[in-house]
Amino acid sequence: MSEFPTMRVDRSRSQSVEPLGSKPKFWFRDGERRLLFKAEDRNTGEDWAEVVACHLCELIGLPHVEYELASEFVNGQYNRPGVVCENMAPKPVMLVLGNQLLLDVDPSYPQAQRFRVFQHTVEAVRDIVSELAPPSDAWMPNIPPGVESALDVFAGYVMLDAWIANQDRHHENWGALWDGHELRLAPTFDHGAALARNLLDDERQERLATKDRNRTVAAFTQRGRSALFASPADRRPLPLHDAFQAFAGEVPAAATAWLDRLRTVNEDQISAILKRTPPARMSEICKRFTL
Repeated sequence: MSEFPTMRVDRSRSQSVEPLGSKPKFWFRDGERRLLFKAEDRNTGEDWAEVVACHLCELIGLPHVEYELASEFVNGQYNRPGVVCENMAPKPVMLVLGNQLLLDVDPSYPQAQRFRVFQHTVEAVRDIVSELAPPSDAWMPNIPPGVESALDVFAGYVMLDAWIANQDRHHENWGALWDGHELRLAPTFDHGAALARNLLDDERQERLATKDRNRTVAAFTQRGRSALFASPADRRPLPLHDAFQAFAGEVPAAATAWLDRLRTVNEDQISAILKRTPPARMSEICKRFTL
């Protein structure tokens, strides 16, 4: 089985810098495609996590942005790791992020604050997403039967977060696509904080081997928290599983459809994705722990 390809990127082809987010990014052209390069300068695994999460989305039919491994040309060689993805909102389409959608209905919403936004509640997000059209058919070629509305689809995003321990679905990591006529839920994107990608291999090894119940992989996964709150009065966000259960309560039929699709995924399929990730990006112990 071949490794995932790594695209070579030269900054001299850069057309513009992307201001959103905390990592160095720039847009460039590759033939007809306009791509975003996102650097991984901190060696915390955000690049492989983004690509692995993308392929896990593919397994369950979740609308998602496609990510590929990449390396930028620096100091005479291609040695700056990162990822590339295609523009999900080519002109005249515009991406409207969740914080803007929430601000439009609540002028007091703290749009500029990214973390610990207590007003980023299940109810507030539900009310916004319920008013959106679902992603277009182009984003949903393998959607589970019974998943129809934007809220149905968004419940799948929150299930994904619980599955891959994505604690980073803050209000700039979901949104809608505006084509001048209607707002459609955007595909899921930006999963580089998932899959415990920032652990060191020594801790991964210890957790795989320990007999201490509080240090096992299972115990570790239960610590994950979402970026969603049950109430503006709460000071801790919901655990990932509880966030999914909250949305499942809103759209139970769709939640069941997503869980049924998730049950079709087997360990061999996941292992195959991890094996395709180059060892320079993901060590063998990292692959074992992630699996």
